[in-house]
Amino acid sequence: MEPVKAPQKKKYGLLLGNCLGMLLLTFLLVGGAFYGLRLYTHHGEEIKMPNLHGKSFEVAKQTLKEMGLTAEVVDTGFVRTLPPNVILSQSILPGASIKSGRVVMLTINAAHAIAVALPDVADNCSRREAEARLKALGFKLTPPKLIVGDRDWVYGIEVNGKNAINGQRISVDVPITLVVGNGSGTEEYNGNDSLDYFLNGLQEETDESVIDEGVE
Repeated sequence: MEPVKAPQKKKYGLLLGNCLGMLLLTFLLVGGAFYGLRLYTHHGEEIKMPNLHGKSFEVAKQTLKEMGLTAEVVDTGFVRTLPPNVILSQSILPGASIKSGRVVMLTINAAHAIAVALPDVADNCSRREAEARLKALGFKLTPPKLIVGDRDWVYGIEVNGKNAINGQRISVDVPITLVVGNGSGTEEYNGNDSLDYFLNGLQEETDESVIDEGVE
C-alpha cells in the first residue's frame, strides 16, 4: 500500500500561507513607516499663509488650527481704533508658502493703553518699514529727525528728546521720533554709527545732569 501524501500537501500549504503572511506584514510595516514619515515631514504640503490682521484671536487660532498651524501670542500692542484681542501683526507674512506644523507668532491688541517694547528697527531697516512696524503696534510718530547719513535709513529712536533702545517699553500714548539719514552724507554708513549715536546721547544726558547739579 502506498503512503498517504495528504500531510505533505498540508505542510506545503501552511508554509505558503506563512510566506504570504510575512510578505503582507512587511508591506504593511514599510507602507506604514513611509506614511508616518510623510506625515512627520509634511512632504509636498504647502499652505498659503492667510492675512490675520484685524481678526479676533479665537478666529485666527481656529483658522490656523484647521490649516495644520499653531497660533502663539508673543506680544501686545494698542490701537485705539481696533477692538481688544484682535491681531495686529503676524510673524509669517500673508501669502507666504509654508508647510503645515509651523508656529505662527502673533501680536494682539490690548484693551487699554500700555507700554510696548520697541521693535528692533534702529540700524536695522528703512524709514518706511520702521513706520509700518511701529504704527502696527499703536505707536504715534512725530516727523522724523534728519541727520547726515544714508537716505531714509533709521539710525535711532528718540522719546521726549532722549535716545530709546530696542526692547525698551514705551507707552503708546507717548509720541516717538525716528532718527533718519537725509542722504546728504559723503561718508558711507557703518555698523558702529548707531552705537556711537546712542553713546553720544548718553554722554549728553550725563553732561546735562552734571550741569544741573552744579546749578543747584
